[in-house]
Amino acid sequence: MSEELRRARRVAYAAAFAALLAVASYVSFALPLTDVPFTLQVFVVTLAGLVLGPGLGALSILVYLLLGAIGVPVFAGGTAGLAVILGPLGGYLLSWPLAAAIAGLGKGRGGFWRLVPALAGLAVIYLGGITGLHSEQGMGWAAAFIAGAAPFLPFDALKVLVAWAIAPGLARLAEGGDLVAENG
Repeated sequence: MSEELRRARRVAYAAAFAALLAVASYVSFALPLTDVPFTLQVFVVTLAGLVLGPGLGALSILVYLLLGAIGVPVFAGGTAGLAVILGPLGGYLLSWPLAAAIAGLGKGRGGFWRLVPALAGLAVIYLGGITGLHSEQGMGWAAAFIAGAAPFLPFDALKVLVAWAIAPGLARLAEGGDLVAENG
């Protein structure tokens, strides 16, 4: 396969995951006692890393954030703009490229060694989100954890487990495009 075709495929995979993340953002439900919505975004961020690898996984999330920053309504609930990124929930958004990169360290690994980076990526998301709630809404650390992590932990752990389980199959599908051999 030519280098030009390989690059084009990598760009297409990054764009596809950015688009998938935008779609996942529209699956958004309000939960009682918190301003943080329940979405499928953690699933896609983790999956992007596990399938694309650290570099390309993070790039796909950065593309998504850039689209939202310039006004394309791709954030949860159809929102957009720098105000969202710099607002109370921005800590989650800003943590996603790093979370995808960390999850991407599990690309091509089996079982436990694929799950550990995926769960570490989830921890990064929570750290970013809780820090954002603490600094932007003036919540204490415990209150930020209760509002921004506690209600979501079981659901997000399940999302990570599903991403962990299906990533090898998706990566095999992408192998035809030589994506897996490139290590993101």
